[in-house]
Amino acid sequence: MKSPKQPPPESNQELEFEEELLFLERSLVDLKQRYTQVQRDRISKAEYEKRRQELNQNKHYTPEMKAELKHIKQQLEVLEVSLESQLFSWKSVKKPFWQIIRFGGLGVIIGWILKSYVG
Repeated sequence: MKSPKQPPPESNQELEFEEELLFLERSLVDLKQRYTQVQRDRISKAEYEKRRQELNQNKHYTPEMKAELKHIKQQLEVLEVSLESQLFSWKSVKKPFWQIIRFGGLGVIIGWILKSYVG
């Protein structure tokens, strides 16, 4: 029987590299989209705040002005939440986080072992 041919290790490395490169490209596109959204939200927030200040300068509020102020307040709250959210998601920090936990924990264990031998 013929054994199945194993691809050379170099091609595996190339495939892994291409996969990582595609992942990075997708992440960059996502980051650019989020950055654009943040810029739009900042502009919208400034426009809403300007309009709210204009409405607040009037001493006599009509029901339409009160409704508009309420709508502006709601929109500002939504924009605040959107702007407060992080540009980076847990997915982008997950791998480095677990590497820090793994190697930091390994360092502590090695330290305990060395201390027990020395002490």
